[in-house]
Amino acid sequence: MSAAPVLVADGLVKRYGGLVANDTVGMTLAAGEIRGLIGPNGAGKTTFVNLVTGIETPDQGIVRLGDVPITGLSPHRIAERGLVRSFQHARAFPSLTVRENLLVPYMASPATTDAQAGMARAEELMRLSTLTPLADQPAGALSGGQRMLLMACAGFMIPGIRVYVLDEPFAGINPVVKDTLIELILHENKTTGMTFLIVSHEMEIVRRLCPKVTVMIQGRVAAEGTLDEIAQREDVITAYLGRASA
Repeated sequence: MSAAPVLVADGLVKRYGGLVANDTVGMTLAAGEIRGLIGPNGAGKTTFVNLVTGIETPDQGIVRLGDVPITGLSPHRIAERGLVRSFQHARAFPSLTVRENLLVPYMASPATTDAQAGMARAEELMRLSTLTPLADQPAGALSGGQRMLLMACAGFMIPGIRVYVLDEPFAGINPVVKDTLIELILHENKTTGMTFLIVSHEMEIVRRLCPKVTVMIQGRVAAEGTLDEIAQREDVITAYLGRASA
């Protein structure tokens, strides 16, 4: 029996003047799934992520988290309901320590009831992300890869998180940090049942993490399946290479 849907986007449309960035885009994520979202630059992936997470409001369509419509809610209201996201550029409070950065989203949540539990969770995530030696260092002193790990861990600190959308989390970081982030994602998925939507151009990492992949081309969903399945499709090959295969 398949897992129940935890996130459903149905018929999302977003226009910017005459440009249709998302054209009736739909996607359904099952609870506990790790889904990849790929496509060439300009395919509409980040627009879709912005619509789902409340950064922007769709012109048409609906987004549901579980059975509850969340279309049009602000990002912090959506986060309170358990859907959070990262950004392509790692963001942190540079003057706060690594530990303090992790405690901010936990203590800011209206669901927080136990400060000690938050401290313990922060220590666990620093251990898993290899940031423990830097716990008392200001976040502004971290490398780009370390800041990406910190941003990912800050999302995990939000109580009640059900779906985590990661937008290009592996871009521009070294292989060791990539492996650490992969292991962190797999750990959280296995231990908490968290659902992930991962936007990435790193095909080998997508293959490693995501049993199922959604491909967007020119603002529409073009295909869904395993990475190997969709890599055989002529429309996908053409979109990436600019020509059909011989």
